[in-house]
Amino acid sequence: MMKKVVLTCAVSGNAPFNPKHPDFPISPADIARNCVEAARAGASVVHIHVRDQVTKLGSRDPQLFREVVDRIRASGVDIVINLTCGHGAFFLPDPEDESRGLPGSDMLPAAQRMVHLADCLPEIASLDITTCNQEEGPVEFVYLNTTRTLRQMAKAFQQLGVKPELEVFSAGDILFGNQLVQEGLISGVPLYQMVLGVKWAAPASAETILYQKGLLPVGAHWAAFGIGRNQMPMVAQAALLGGNVRVGLEDNLYLSRGVFATNAQLVERAANIIENIGLSVATPAEAREQLGLTRRN
Repeated sequence: MMKKVVLTCAVSGNAPFNPKHPDFPISPADIARNCVEAARAGASVVHIHVRDQVTKLGSRDPQLFREVVDRIRASGVDIVINLTCGHGAFFLPDPEDESRGLPGSDMLPAAQRMVHLADCLPEIASLDITTCNQEEGPVEFVYLNTTRTLRQMAKAFQQLGVKPELEVFSAGDILFGNQLVQEGLISGVPLYQMVLGVKWAAPASAETILYQKGLLPVGAHWAAFGIGRNQMPMVAQAALLGGNVRVGLEDNLYLSRGVFATNAQLVERAANIIENIGLSVATPAEAREQLGLTRRN
């Protein structure tokens, strides 16, 4: 029997978005509502960022994370909670002197990047094991995660009992993830998430998935997702190749050209793709069993 596909919905992200979207979640109440709606549409997991209520950009305020998580848990809806742990690694080099960071830089030591995890204790949290050039609209920055910081964070994940979702943007990131596993810094069966289609990183293609899948430790759990118009094609490719999948407004705002989506609609479409190729979506309980998670209230 083929394993069921774990379907994650990344509900909001932290990047700028099209302000014309009629219902993009910004407030903790709306982010939590979107998580509940995604769960009811068939998602196994929700991946959560929070946003500043004034700038509408990503925030690392622990109180915002706590409000979202509390609202989801109080709803009575069963869903695996996955919090981002990607903040505190944004370096904006001064074009006149790249040894200096511009005021918009947000660089923090490992412990300060994880305050919300210790407070909320999610079942999963993302650990972005990469350093790379990235662009968000007109802003060019370095997403800077040193191996020292990542080792510290991996050890702290273990101490908290939170499963790290090792987000990888290129083949070399997988090799470092394998090193963390070899050093005993990842408990249980490791979970890798391939990020595909980000500018200057791994392209969104079946060839990329096949190559990177071959670099993973034997028996590792893995998922892959594409951004923008590659979101649904990568759902089909990853599921067919034995992986788990991710959709959501963090990665793609549209159902089709010019037609805005909701998180629930993206989950429903992904679930239909999975079912139409002869597979099934895991319930949250089945996802926990498959990934070795313990439900937290």
